[in-house]
Formats: sequence, structure tokens, C-alpha cells
Amino acid sequence: MDLPDTGSLRGDLLEALSGMGDARAGFFAVAALAGFSGVFVSTGLSPAQARERIIGEQGPERMRAIYQRAHDRGEIDLERLPGAVLALPFDLIRHDLLMTLERVPPDRVRAIVDDLTLPLVRAYCEVDDPS
Repeated sequence: MDLPDTGSLRGDLLEALSGMGDARAGFFAVAALAGFSGVFVSTGLSPAQARERIIGEQGPERMRAIYQRAHDRGEIDLERLPGAVLALPFDLIRHDLLMTLERVPPDRVRAIVDDLTLPLVRAYCEVDDPS
């Protein structure tokens, strides 16, 4: 899956999270059907391989690249953002996939970005006002 570059953090997150849900929904359904106790036997995957499928082959690098572009555009200050805030939208998509075993609806992706992630990012990145 190509790394989105829409010109804004919001757009990049929406595209990446939507694509993440689309790409992994099938794997989550198979894993649930197989039952977590037998998932490794039935799929032939090691625990590390299963984790990689869930996170994505380049998940952490893709996530970091999206935030690095936003930093380079001046939208955010990566020095101020905790790792938990950066991981939050991706973790929530994985959670939803695991709980529903279906593609994450676009309105849920938008809520994760607009109602949770961006307000947290802005709160951490607000410029200190000396007055």
C-alpha cells in the first residue's frame, strides 16, 4: 500500500487509516474464525508473523513517515508529541478491526482523526504563549 501524501496531516491520517482497515479486515476475520488458540497452527504463521500482519509490514515506519511529513510542513512538532498520541489512531483501527472483524466505516475513521487524534495533537503542539 502506498503511503498517502495529501498535503495535510488530517488527509494523510484519513487515507492511511482507511487503507489500513481495508487491507487488514480479512486477516482479522480469518484469525477470529481460527480462534486465537489455534490461529498460528491454522495459518502457519509464527506469533511474530501474525503481529506483523496485524500491524502491517511497514506499520511503524509508515506511521512515522506520515507524522514526519506533517512536522516538515510545520503542522506539528514531533518533539512535543508522546508516542502514545502518535500510535493512538492506528491502535484504535486495529482494535475496531479485531472487535468487529469488518472494514472500519469511514465515519468511524473520521471520528478517530477529527474527534480524538487531531485535538490531542493540537493540545500537545500549541505554542507556549509568553503573555
